[in-house]
Amino acid sequence: MRAQFGEFVVDSDSRLLLRQGEPLHVSRKAFDALCVLLERRPNAVTKEELHARLWPGTFVVDANLSVTIAEIRRVLEDDPQSSRFVRTVHRIGYAFCGESHAVTATERDNSEARRAWLTWNDRVLALSDGENLIGRDPDCAAWLDVSGVSRRHARIRVDANLATIEDLGSKNGTWVGESAVKELRSLADGDRIRIGPVDLTFRSWSGATDTETVRI
Repeated sequence: MRAQFGEFVVDSDSRLLLRQGEPLHVSRKAFDALCVLLERRPNAVTKEELHARLWPGTFVVDANLSVTIAEIRRVLEDDPQSSRFVRTVHRIGYAFCGESHAVTATERDNSEARRAWLTWNDRVLALSDGENLIGRDPDCAAWLDVSGVSRRHARIRVDANLATIEDLGSKNGTWVGESAVKELRSLADGDRIRIGPVDLTFRSWSGATDTETVRI
């Protein structure tokens, strides 16, 4: 399923939630719940069905589902009192109430303009094609305002089929996995990067290949 609603795109195959082309961080359960609501739109989905789909064979209290729906609303900036996307069907469950449509190939190309990003705790740092500086300088594409990070610490270059990283002579070094970056080296989806004291994860996804390379 690939659906667009408002400024958002959901791709269930690649498990991506995008806002204006940039990936958003969302937990696995919240992503699954959103997909269920989209699949059944505009019909209401009962709490019992959501429990069965999200926690099969496991007893969980209603509070778990409430927290999951609250996360969806927070990520989508949806007000439960005036819902754009997810409405509460009292005593029954929830329903997707926003206007949505299937995403065409052209729309997918546009929505997936950014194919690489870094995750840092709950933050997502989008990387554009070409050079992306990482450092404590606010002008850096990936701004890390943390002591121990150099102003221009490292550089990631994103090209059509390749992403690379290099250290820019930083004081505290750049690491990929357990290896210090001493020269230009390639990056793969899921690589762990350490910039001084900061731990990041490199993520990449290409709509052109239509394969699942990123999982939430």
